[in-house]
Amino acid sequence: MYSDSGIRLVFFLGVFLLVALAEQLWPRRALTVPKGQRWFCNCSIVVIDSLAVRLVLPLMPTGAAELAGLNGWGVLNMLTLPPWLKILLVILFLDLIIYLQHRTFHRVALFWRFHRMHHTDLDLDVSSGNRFHPLEILLSLVIKMGAVLVLGAPAIAVVAFETLLNATSLFNHGNLAIPPAIDRWLRLFLVTPDMHRVHHSVIPRETDSNFSFNLPWWDRMLGTYRDQPRDGQLGMTIGLREFREAGRLSLRYLLLLPFRGKGANE
Repeated sequence: MYSDSGIRLVFFLGVFLLVALAEQLWPRRALTVPKGQRWFCNCSIVVIDSLAVRLVLPLMPTGAAELAGLNGWGVLNMLTLPPWLKILLVILFLDLIIYLQHRTFHRVALFWRFHRMHHTDLDLDVSSGNRFHPLEILLSLVIKMGAVLVLGAPAIAVVAFETLLNATSLFNHGNLAIPPAIDRWLRLFLVTPDMHRVHHSVIPRETDSNFSFNLPWWDRMLGTYRDQPRDGQLGMTIGLREFREAGRLSLRYLLLLPFRGKGANE
């Protein structure tokens, strides 16, 4: 089976370091809580997520793509199309699936219990792009593998999408000051930090907007796009109203969060 681990790791580390450096040089917002505990939690979660995936799932999306190719499964394996067009269609289709999944995780109470861990971060920076509960990661991978099998996605297209998704998640969670004129142009093609930051607002109607990770078009086409937060990028409050005590948001607390009390969306 095709392995994309090395490719994704190189891109992950490269983009992480570049965004982290840019945040130091051109920060968008002043941090409200000490960075040490947040980064320890967020980076530890990356390690835990990776171990959970390796221990629980025998197959990854690229493996599912290889399996579909060998057996002729999926729509694209029944069509004769140029390789570049197949790659483009896979990226568009999987990006739409991730958007719909994201909306579902906000709407369905059971899924929100796991996803809300991502929204408990009281500041937003490059490390926040990794703050996903391991059970959410596992469920997301199962959904993604199902989509890959139905589509019959080539393995190289899945690698391209996964690499792009990792990179854009780090970028659009970044605490980066991008000039407004450039941001307005860039968000026509890519989710920018200012666009995604609205999604992390403490105000529920803003939390339930701007669900896209890679391409910004789904929010615009499906009515969930919000240009700016009510209180402005510098005045908005990040996080969830019911989780405001930074000292309580330890790694252990976050991992047990799905099994605690009801959240705002329940």
